[in-house]
Amino acid sequence: MMTKYAAVTITVFALAISGDRASAQISDAPSHQQQSPNVMPRPKIIILDVNETLLDLAPLKTSIGKVLDGREDLLPLWFSMMLHYSLVETVSENYHGFGEIGTAALMMVAETQGIPLSEEAAKAAIVTPLRSLPPHPDVIDALTKLKADGFRIVSLTNSSSEGAETQLRNAGLTELIDKQYSVEGVKKFKPHPAPYLMVLKDLGAKPEDVLMVAAHAWDLAGAKNVGLQTAFVARPGKTLYPNVARPDLVVSDLTELVAALRKSAPDGGSAQ
Repeated sequence: MMTKYAAVTITVFALAISGDRASAQISDAPSHQQQSPNVMPRPKIIILDVNETLLDLAPLKTSIGKVLDGREDLLPLWFSMMLHYSLVETVSENYHGFGEIGTAALMMVAETQGIPLSEEAAKAAIVTPLRSLPPHPDVIDALTKLKADGFRIVSLTNSSSEGAETQLRNAGLTELIDKQYSVEGVKKFKPHPAPYLMVLKDLGAKPEDVLMVAAHAWDLAGAKNVGLQTAFVARPGKTLYPNVARPDLVVSDLTELVAALRKSAPDGGSAQ
């Protein structure tokens, strides 16, 4: 099963490939906090990815496992397939919401495993838990400190506007995020340039003044492509993609991100 999973994952979404070289770059370093040789200016705005970066997908894993005959191990395959078909829609200039794509992807995974699954059951397994995901333990404290340090904090997600608003509210993060953005506004999924450029235009910000923070290498590849600074959050099971420029920061969680940004501040703390 691992052989089949690895093959499908590589096929459906190349940017999610795990590489030994990237793993070594992280694990061999004395600390997760690393900067590229060309240190970029201190950011004024922080853009946060939502799913997996801020929110823990564990409840979704349980829910999906229930409709896949207990196969919780299939969550990564489902997530990769969902990302793959979001890119298929973007490249083919089509658009369905992330929830619709997620439902379709779950039905496809079930079919490949010979598990009967209706569209209604697939949708129920995704929508309810996805909108009630808890934040990772480091998130609330870290965002509180980032706001106190003067950073403007916004979110950018592949989820729908309504879905993301519900997610952040249920996770208790609404008051910690200044503005929420969804790819729904441009109908092109990350890592296409359009979502990042949409945020820059709306905020009237220069790319070099903005830091994109995500637990997905593909998300940061898209952000780097339009000139943003990038920070990779190495959540468990996540690794860098060796074929793109290394992020400006690599941290194990948002607590380390706060420490790294404070260290780079002129006064050792405030962003202002």
